[in-house]
Amino acid sequence: MIGMATPMLEDNFDDDQLSSMTTEDITRASRLLDNEIRILKEELQRTNLELESFREKIKENQEKIKLNKQLPYLVGNIVEILEMNPEEEAEEDGANIDLDSQRKGKCVVLKTSTRQLLSFICLSSGTESTIQFHMLGKYDEFKVDGNDQETIFLPVVGLVDPDTLKPGDLVGVNKDSYLILDTLPSEYDSRVKAMEVDEKPTEDYNDVGGLEKQAKLVEAIVLPMTHKERFQKLGVRPPKGVLLYGPPGTGKTLMARACAAQTNATFLKLAGPQLVQMFIGDGAKLVRDAFQLAKEKSPCIIFIDEIDAIGTKRFDSEVSGDREVQRTMLELLNQLDGFSSDDRIKVIAATNRADILDPALMRSGRLDRKIEFPHPTEEARARILQIHSRKMNVHPDVNFEELARSTDDFNGAQLKAVCVEAGMLALRRDATEVNHEDFNEGIIQVQAKKKASLNYYA
Repeated sequence: MIGMATPMLEDNFDDDQLSSMTTEDITRASRLLDNEIRILKEELQRTNLELESFREKIKENQEKIKLNKQLPYLVGNIVEILEMNPEEEAEEDGANIDLDSQRKGKCVVLKTSTRQLLSFICLSSGTESTIQFHMLGKYDEFKVDGNDQETIFLPVVGLVDPDTLKPGDLVGVNKDSYLILDTLPSEYDSRVKAMEVDEKPTEDYNDVGGLEKQAKLVEAIVLPMTHKERFQKLGVRPPKGVLLYGPPGTGKTLMARACAAQTNATFLKLAGPQLVQMFIGDGAKLVRDAFQLAKEKSPCIIFIDEIDAIGTKRFDSEVSGDREVQRTMLELLNQLDGFSSDDRIKVIAATNRADILDPALMRSGRLDRKIEFPHPTEEARARILQIHSRKMNVHPDVNFEELARSTDDFNGAQLKAVCVEAGMLALRRDATEVNHEDFNEGIIQVQAKKKASLNYYA
């Protein structure tokens, strides 16, 4: 009947055709329309029933997923990702049929613990505890409590897309079926996470007095991050690192902070003595984790202060501590210019003793630029005094040029101390302004504390 109704329904009946049709033809066409409407209603009802059945199945599956995703998870580690391509061979019929043999796609080999307790370090208290894990994602560090490790093959990965996984990833798995339920953030040493500077530095090059030439040289690190297309257009590979060296208090750390403020890059601040650890391999692991964190949050600037703590020239030594320091430096060399180096990571190193650094650390390709920070000149000293006293209520008669001539061999830190001492003297005599005599007295006090001239260079 549908076949008879379809051609008639596709016709467009106008008034002339209807007037030419007999009563029997109109009645037949009306019956065909009624039959087709009834069939369509039955089809609609059947579709609605199937839709309702699918909705119930979806709801049931969501409840099962929710039940299976109940915390605590086991923390697993991806070992290997395999591609399953079964050969197109007809299996023999039998009662025992291996369903996994015909699966296609990716499968996973992972390592996890048989225990359901996690050892974590709470961010609020910093104390280590061992309790059931109920709030995933609110803790700083995940560690499996116990050494009962199992290697498990998963033909079905779970709720995570296998294309997003790679060996070494941390995942949360079901404690019974070991299916992967969620991915966990990468695990870094808590000491490395503390190296990240959360607040962006506020200094700029105007806060660094008398170092205009050095600021232009350091911009070789900042420019590839702010104007990368200019380097790509010329086909120039920008320098990876820069070494700032000079006497103490000449503005090396301040210049590094000013560089970080010019970009939106992540800023990691390391100290050389921080990388000297007691246990073998611990310092090298800190270096690896720091560069891995920088790669994840690239573009990134890593500032290593007092690099001479780990970067001294290598020498034969039977002391295990010296060998461990050298191993830490070798890891730093590998990260600066190895197979896994990243051009989006820039390194700024600072030291007072550039003469004792290892030549492998100083070569081109690692710390390309070497920038000296000498004692400020007379003009630079006047500028530094003006910078540190610009927020002070200074008397208009203060002559900074004369003060600069009185502060020969002073570095930037000592000039700042002069401004602080002058302000304290004005405070003691209940003055509302800092006058020229206060600065002169401040110079005398700082000069008295300056026992000897620090000079490391021949």
